[in-house]
Amino acid sequence: MITDESGAIDLYDFLHEMGLTEGIQFQINQLNWKPIEQFHEYVDAAWIDSIINERHLNMHFQPIIKGNGTIYGYEMLARFKDDEGQVIYPNQIFPAAKARGRTFALDRICRINAVKQINRLDDHLKVFINFIPTAIYAPEHCLRTTTLIAKRLNVDPKRIVFEVVETEKVEDLAHLKSILTYYSNHGFSYALDDVGAGYNTLDVLEELSPPYMKLDMVYAQGVATDIEKQTIARLFLEKANKIGSIPLAEGIETYEDFEWLKTQGYQLFQGYLFGKPEPEPLLVDKIPII
Repeated sequence: MITDESGAIDLYDFLHEMGLTEGIQFQINQLNWKPIEQFHEYVDAAWIDSIINERHLNMHFQPIIKGNGTIYGYEMLARFKDDEGQVIYPNQIFPAAKARGRTFALDRICRINAVKQINRLDDHLKVFINFIPTAIYAPEHCLRTTTLIAKRLNVDPKRIVFEVVETEKVEDLAHLKSILTYYSNHGFSYALDDVGAGYNTLDVLEELSPPYMKLDMVYAQGVATDIEKQTIARLFLEKANKIGSIPLAEGIETYEDFEWLKTQGYQLFQGYLFGKPEPEPLLVDKIPII
């Protein structure tokens, strides 16, 4: 049975009241089938529909630095507000988009808006932009707008690094490779985010050959005094060096962790020690390091 949202809600209410929900499933926008018991999550997330537009979105800039404090680039992070101006945090908006079947729309508007902000930065700076691989069903169609906007704004694609968001655990490696190949063929670069938690086998890393690898903050924070984290951080660095990736440690909050990682050979760093995400990029080219 195919129906609109209003009809689906009426049907759900009827089935629930009559106790006829057992074994019944529903499907939204040709996504995976789900048990009808989860339909209320879809209804409860209806607020996301009015939020996914540029009127509610602002991009924030978080600096990424070299070991001497020179700014290498910025990660662009989306921040949403509701009609009353209240901040909607990522841990609210992304699950709601997923429940509503709007992950692609949310991912797309974040990518597009991030590209539009690049000309606010000096030409030599890199820009790291997150994307959710599971939201992209066909790279040549789903990513077309992003590439067209970059061309229209005369943004050098070599400045853009697309980050794989691993919170959406990617199970289809071939699909991910097709996305990364599309980016590479159009001159963009890419990074694997939160490495250490996922994609932690050398075979997979060698197959994807990411130009950048970002060490998960779980292993970066406290690494200066934690032997187990030090072991993982060194293994990560060995993998990065072997496949020619630039190692980037994120989530740095203390000088001790920064110094330990820099001494080991990490090249790029990101975290509150150097700057929180802000609505405007910094006015300096170099951040003083204690």
